[in-house]
Amino acid sequence: MITQQEYNQKKKRLLQELNSAVKTGQPIALRKKTTNLFRPRDQGDVSRIDVTDFTHVIFVDAKNQTAEVEGMATYEIIVQETLKHGLMPAVVPQLKTITLGGAVTGVGIESSSFRYGFPHETLLSMEILTGDGRIIEAKPTGANKDLFYGFPNSYGSLGYAIKLKIQLMPVKRYVKLTHIKYTDSKAYLKDLQKICDDKKWQNQQVDFVDGMMYQRGEYYIVLGQMVDEAPYVSDYTYKNIYYKSILERTEDYLTIEDYIWRWDTDWFWCSVNMGAQNPILRRLYGKDRLRSDRFMKIFNFEMRHGYKQKIDKLFGKKPIEFVIQDVEIPVQNCEEFIKYYFKTINIRPVWVCPVRQLDKGKTWSLYGLDPSKLYINFGFWSSVEAKTKDLAWHNKSLEAKVTELRGKKSLYSSAYYDKNVFWKLYNSKEYNKLKKKYDPKSSFKDLYTKTVKRG
Repeated sequence: MITQQEYNQKKKRLLQELNSAVKTGQPIALRKKTTNLFRPRDQGDVSRIDVTDFTHVIFVDAKNQTAEVEGMATYEIIVQETLKHGLMPAVVPQLKTITLGGAVTGVGIESSSFRYGFPHETLLSMEILTGDGRIIEAKPTGANKDLFYGFPNSYGSLGYAIKLKIQLMPVKRYVKLTHIKYTDSKAYLKDLQKICDDKKWQNQQVDFVDGMMYQRGEYYIVLGQMVDEAPYVSDYTYKNIYYKSILERTEDYLTIEDYIWRWDTDWFWCSVNMGAQNPILRRLYGKDRLRSDRFMKIFNFEMRHGYKQKIDKLFGKKPIEFVIQDVEIPVQNCEEFIKYYFKTINIRPVWVCPVRQLDKGKTWSLYGLDPSKLYINFGFWSSVEAKTKDLAWHNKSLEAKVTELRGKKSLYSSAYYDKNVFWKLYNSKEYNKLKKKYDPKSSFKDLYTKTVKRG
C-alpha cells in the first residue's frame, strides 16, 4: 500500500508526462506491465506514458466497506489487501492480473454479477487522465458525470483511470459449492433465471452463480454460498484441476481466496493448449508458473510468430481460426443461442455467467443492456478449423447472431464489425460527444480503431 501523498507525487509527474506527450501530436498509449487483451495489432508510432508504478492500494476503509486503488493495480493485489479486513471487491474478474482500471474500461464480469452487475457498477468515483492534458475526477454527479457513465467500454479511447474508489462486500472464510446437472437447456435456463431472481436455492441464500456447458445436453449450474466453517477444503492450485471437479462432485468447499482465483491456475481450461494439464509437464511447470499471466505470454508469443501454425501447415493440417469471445445474451434468447452455438462454433467447454444491471435507473452509455432483463454471459476461448479462406468466418457469424439476439459482445478480443454497424451497437452519438469534450485533439485512438482495426 502507499500513502495519498505518494500517490499525489506520482500523479503530478504523470500529468507533466501527459502534457509532453500531447504536444508531440502522436497518439498516446500506456507503458504498463500486464495485458489481458486478445487483439493483436500494430499500434504504429505512439507516445507512451509510464503508468507502471500505479499499481497500489491506497486505502481500505473497513467501516464503510470501500477502497481507493490505483488504476493499474491488479485484482490479485487488491484482493490480498481487502481480505485482511474480511472484505473483497463486489465483483472480482476471474484472472489475477486483470487490473481494476482495465475491468472498468473493458467491462469485467464474475459469479457475483447476478447481484452486483459489472465492476463499473460498484464504482464511487474515478480520477481519469484525459486526452486534453488533464486529470479530472468523475463521479455519478457533477460536471463530469457524463464521463463516469461513458467510461465503461471505452477501452482507453477517452482516457485512463489512474485512481478509483470502489465498493467492497464482506466475506466469510469459505465458499460451499453446489453443482447441479441438467440435460435439458430449457430447464437449465429456467432455473438460472429463478435462482438469480430469488437469490436463493432451496431456501438457502446464494452468493455466487456461474455454470458450465460441457457439451450439448450436459449443463451445470454452480452455486456458491459463503460459510464460516467447512468439513474439508479442496485445492485446485496445483495438481487438481478445478473445471474437471464440477463433473466429479456434487458438492465442494474452497477457501474464499481459492474460490476467487479458482479459474486462474488453468486459465479456465486453456492451460490444456500449453500442455499444462499433462501430469508430467504440470510438475515441470511447477505451482508458481501455473498462472494465467504465464499462459498469456506463451499465447502472445505464438500470436506474434505463429510457430505452431507453421508446423501444423507442414504436416498438412488445415488452417485454424481463433474464436476467443465473451457475449451477453438476454436469457429469453439463450436457448436459440445455445442451438446456434453447438451447431456453428462448438468450442467446449463453455463458461456460463449470469449478469443483470445493479441499478435499473442508471444508463451506461457505451455498454447499454436492458436493465429489466437477466443476461447470460457465454465465454469460449480456443480455435476451430477454418470453414473458408476467410479466417474470421466464425467470429463474423457470431457477431451477427449476437446482434440478432439483442445481445452484446465484449471488445477485449478480436472484432470484425463494419464501421457503421459497430457505431450503431456502441452508441456513436454519445461517444462522439464524450470524445469532443475530453479528447478534442484525438490524443487517444478512437474506440473503433482500438478494438476493430488491426493497425
